[in-house]
Amino acid sequence: MENKEKYLDFEDLLEKRHGKIGSQSRDDFELKSKAFIIGEMIKEERKLAKLSQEQLAEKAGTKKSYISRIENGNSDIQLTTLFRIVESGLGKKLNLSIF
Repeated sequence: MENKEKYLDFEDLLEKRHGKIGSQSRDDFELKSKAFIIGEMIKEERKLAKLSQEQLAEKAGTKKSYISRIENGNSDIQLTTLFRIVESGLGKKLNLSIF
């Protein structure tokens, strides 16, 4: 008989794999998750705008390799750079919320 763990919800799964909220492991996971999400959003908007990474980088005043790292969730991005990529590069507005 197979031993399958059962989780009540996604939070239980996260806690099992990455620790409780506030632990170093969980904080690291959360930070990487957010970097991944931002990268995916930028990639999707770039593709909708029919821009290559190189074209987006040129419009935003950065390098193609940096755009690639962001899209792959492998780079910390400064807020000023994020605004430049979204607003100058993609012609969109960036709205931040704190809740």
